[in-house]
Formats: sequence, structure tokens, C-alpha cells
Amino acid sequence: MNLNVAFKAVIAVVCGVSLLSCNKSNNYKNTSRATGWDINSDEGGFQYNTDYKEQDAAPGLVFVEGGTYTMGRVADDPMHDWNNTPTQQHVQSFYMDETEVTNKMYLEYLDWLRKVFPPSEENYKNIYTGALPDTLVWRNRLGYNETMVTNYLRHPAYAEYPVVGVSWIQAVEFSKWRTDRVNESNLEKEGFIKEGARYTDVAAGTTFNTDTYIHSPSKAYGGNTEISQGGDESQDRLSETNEAGNPIKKVYPGRESGLIYPEYRLPTEAEWEYAALGLTGIRSYNTYRGRKKYPWDGQYTRNGDVKKMGDQLANFKQGDGDYGGIAGWSDDGADITAEVKSYEPNDFGLYDMAGNVSEWVADVYRPIVDDEFNDFNYYRGNVYTKHAINEDGSVKVVGTDDVVYDTLSNGKLVARNLPGEIAQVAVTEEDTYMRTNFTDSDQRNFRDGDKSSSRYYQAFQQDDEDPNKRMYNSPKYDNFTYADSSSDGSLSKRGYDTEKRTTLVSDEVRVYKGGSWRDRAYWLDPAQRRYFPQDMATDYIGFRNAMSRVGSKSLNDNKTARSN
Repeated sequence: MNLNVAFKAVIAVVCGVSLLSCNKSNNYKNTSRATGWDINSDEGGFQYNTDYKEQDAAPGLVFVEGGTYTMGRVADDPMHDWNNTPTQQHVQSFYMDETEVTNKMYLEYLDWLRKVFPPSEENYKNIYTGALPDTLVWRNRLGYNETMVTNYLRHPAYAEYPVVGVSWIQAVEFSKWRTDRVNESNLEKEGFIKEGARYTDVAAGTTFNTDTYIHSPSKAYGGNTEISQGGDESQDRLSETNEAGNPIKKVYPGRESGLIYPEYRLPTEAEWEYAALGLTGIRSYNTYRGRKKYPWDGQYTRNGDVKKMGDQLANFKQGDGDYGGIAGWSDDGADITAEVKSYEPNDFGLYDMAGNVSEWVADVYRPIVDDEFNDFNYYRGNVYTKHAINEDGSVKVVGTDDVVYDTLSNGKLVARNLPGEIAQVAVTEEDTYMRTNFTDSDQRNFRDGDKSSSRYYQAFQQDDEDPNKRMYNSPKYDNFTYADSSSDGSLSKRGYDTEKRTTLVSDEVRVYKGGSWRDRAYWLDPAQRRYFPQDMATDYIGFRNAMSRVGSKSLNDNKTARSN
């Protein structure tokens, strides 16, 4: 009897201590260590999400834990182009699309553009047409491919096939659109935005943009607060006022709320290669056991599993005139692209990181990777901008009459910005004064041999227009309009570069990675790298998105497993 009483007493003490520690923990999180003030007080003061645990994977993405690896270590180099010097790089943790962006995913983007910016209206027609994939990439002068020209993008038979005919610029614009739609949906789900507004109330002048919502939330949806403050949570917060009648808590959640995802974007070359290799499968403690030639283990492209013995592990060209094997028993199950997830994923859970289609990455191409300057999150292509500011000090939001179009080298028009976005301007010398980490707005050609490292460089008399004094003798195009093109048929009058050129390398060419259905097995090596003009498209280059990881390097469950 006494033992039972004693046992119950011990349990009561333990529970009491636990409750006390929980209360202390909660008080600790909701009390400022800087001032001792309460955080998230009903009376007002500093409001912050103290219950945030870690970033969830956004729609379509899987987690890739970062680490160190040898970038550019190719198994073979029969091309002898020597642009794959091995470098040791460290990549931060990030998220990446499980599959390549599919036709269905891209059609959703086109459908949204068509409804919000009707191409029948003169002011918006180039927004939609500028986003359309180039389906004519399927044509061949000695081949019959009209079926793909007319069906590949839109027919439901190809819904889950990777989208092609998309330029690097179009892929970037899709990524921006996807960021806004995911964050808009998430804020609606959390009760901050009017339910269903994204379907019924959005028009050209009332669109949601993530940056606008963060930096000038009252201008989101064109300033329509019925939408931006139409959620239940917003209404609850608006109803909470102090003695002066002012709202107690923020109506609009910012980044500190933890509800807004970082942007979808193209992966960097270092990220893509690291993710494609999937080195976690050969990790032993703090080293890698051996090397990997492909995203899968082994040195061959055929499956060694007993049940699937001999099957190809990716979709690629196997020989002259052989894009998929003989009829009745196909080596890879495809002659052009294949449906995503047709082959096994790599150790990160990513599909088709070799074969199917090659993929755009974010980087500007150069023959070398400058690891002497940086070996952390390596990326070439930074162009730093800042928000344009109105005279009253507010950010300048692009209106329906402020859309700017860029004319590409092929004459196609693409929208530089969309209504609802914050206008961007280049950073100035005042912004970079006395900085040691960057000096200019455009850093794409930093330390790459252009200008200052050229043998013709003169500090005060640099003639950039002389093609003989530029490091890379690549084409230079002047922006031209359709009016210019129709006025004279000659190339020189239309703004085309008619000089003899020796290379395509410039600040307007981007890296693409991975082999495609048109490539031989040599290009399946994730370390291989090629380049293509950023405003052109092909029938063998697609893309997938990535997203930066904020917070810890590892997932919580990974930490638990490691501690065990």
C-alpha cells in the first residue's frame, strides 16, 4: 500500500517537473532574450513565429541534403574539349523537382496566362505568345515529325512527358510564376487570402506576386484588400484592436511567419550535378566509397537485377538509327522522350537525371569553373538588382500599362515583367561603394577572361565594340522591332550580326546538363556540360526546378537517425 502511494508520488513529481519544463520552454521561446519583453503578446509588440520547426517540401519537390563532392570529374573525355576540370565544391541543402517539368505542368502555366492576360487584347498578346514553347523544334528537313509538332505539347497522350521547345528564358519565367501560385495557394489555405479568389477574382490588374505581398502587401492584387484581407485569419486579426482601436497583430504575414516559400528557380550547375550523382548511396561515414559514372551504381547502362536483367536504365540513343531497340522488345521503351518516372530514381529520389531530356541549369557557360575564387554554392550568372522606388518612397509595382518587352536575337518578344510585380533596377556605384564582395550589378563575366584580363585591356580606353578586342568573338545582336524587320529584308538592317564569328560563348549562353533521347551514353555522365543560347529552344532540352533550403542542413529525422 505504502509502495503504491510512493510510486504515485514519484509519478506526480515527474509529471510536475515535465509540465514545468514545458512551460519554461514555451516561456523561453516567447520571451525576448534581448529585452525580456513578451513575444506574440496579445497587447501588441513583436510578433514572430516561434513554433516554426523546419521547411516543408513545396509541391513537386524532394529534399537533397547538401555536402561536398568533386564537380566536373568525367569518366571519359572523347570530345577533348577540356572543360571539365575536377574541382572540390560544397553545395548547401536544397530541394529539387522529383521529375522534369511536364507538358501538363507547363500547360497549366499557359492556361493561367491566357485567362489573366487574354492574347486577344493587344496590350497582352505578347505575354502569352512569348511563353509558348516552340513546337517547330520537332521538324527535320529529312524527317517526318509533324505528329510531334501538332500533338506533343497538348495531346493528353503526352501529358506526363517532359516539356521541350522551351528556352532558358521561358524556363525562368515559368519558375517565377510557379513561386507565386504556390505561395498564393498556401496563404489562402492558412486563411490570409480570400478563398477561391485565385480562380474567380484575379485579372490582369489584380494578380498576386510574392515579393509585392512581402514588401508592399497593400498593393497585392492591385490594392484590392477584399482579396488580400479576405481570409478568415485576416478578419480575425483585423478584429483584434488595442484601446486606441488599432489592429494588434499583423494582417499580412511576412517572411517571419514561415508561411512563404523561397522561390522556385533553375538549379545551379553545381546543384544539378551533385543531385544527379546521388552519392549518398556510396557514402561510408565521412567518405565516398569509389566513384559513380551515372546516377545509378555501376559502370553500365543496363540493369543487372535478375527480374529486369538487360533493361536499359535510361532513355538515350543507343546507336546510329537506334533510338529505342527493335520492335517487340524495346531496350528503353521510348524512341523520343519517355513518360516521367519510366525508370528507377537515383538515391535522392530524383527521376531521369540521365537521359530523356537534357536540362537547363542557371549558370552562364564558361569553359572553366573558377574554384580558386569560390568553392561554396558555385554559380556564374549573378545580376544584382534592387526594387525601383517611387518618389514617395514606396516600391514601384508594375501596372498593366508598364509591361516591358525584350526582343530576343531570334526576333521573338518576351515580357520582362508582369503586372503586379515590383519593378527592378540595377544596383548602382553607391550601392557597391566600399564593398569587398561585389562591385557591379552584372557579375556574369567576373574573372572569366573578358575585358580586364584580355591582352588588349586598357584601363581608361576600352573599346568593347571592336570584335578583335573582345575575349570571346561571339555574335552581338542589337534589339530590333518587328517594324524594323519588315522595313528591309537585309540582315544588316534587321539588327543581325553579319560579322564572322569563332564562338558562341558569351554572357547569353547557358549550361545544360544530362544526356537526352538524342544523345549517346557518353553524355549520361552527370559531370558532362554543354551550352546553348538562352533565348533558343530544342526538342531535347527541358528543365526542372529547385528551391533553396532555409534553416538546418539536415531534416529532423536525419538528425534522429544519426544520433541513434
